Amino acid sequence: MRFSPPAIALSLALLTVASVSHSQRPDAQVDPRSLALLNEGLGFAGAQKYDDAINSFESSLAGDPRNRQAFIHLAHVAQKQGLPGKAIRFYREALLIEPNDVAALAGQGDALVQKGAVAKARENLARIKQLCVATCAEQDKLAAAIAKGPVVPVISAQAVQPKPVVSEAPKVKN
Repeated sequence: MRFSPPAIALSLALLTVASVSHSQRPDAQVDPRSLALLNEGLGFAGAQKYDDAINSFESSLAGDPRNRQAFIHLAHVAQKQGLPGKAIRFYREALLIEPNDVAALAGQGDALVQKGAVAKARENLARIKQLCVATCAEQDKLAAAIAKGPVVPVISAQAVQPKPVVSEAPKVKN
């Protein structure tokens, strides 16, 4: 089946309109109920009630899946829980909504450093440098995290000590 150039142009125009209708809502257009749940989650996160915060942020996203701040705050909570891989995924969701979100790029870069993916974190830093006209706080914070490098968990000597082996005398059959 062959398509004529006008049919192709029409298809591309419809595709463009469809993708624009699914694009990011400006923060001012996020559903008010979603924002209320986001604020509730921020209160829980501030009180270190992470399970309640997660529930509120997820409910916020159920109300408006384009609320990128909910993804960013879910990522923050994941990092505080020591789950950088999960945080990276949440930051990725925020960046799908707004690819130039400097806070999401910096947070993802920090989580990447925690996972040991310093080269990828440097890519985020380079992107932040392009987006910030002057030096911004996110740029400085990510640069410091990269300079510090990944945190290697310290294992106590007690955890590494081998258990004593108790050997029994061989049993002799009579």
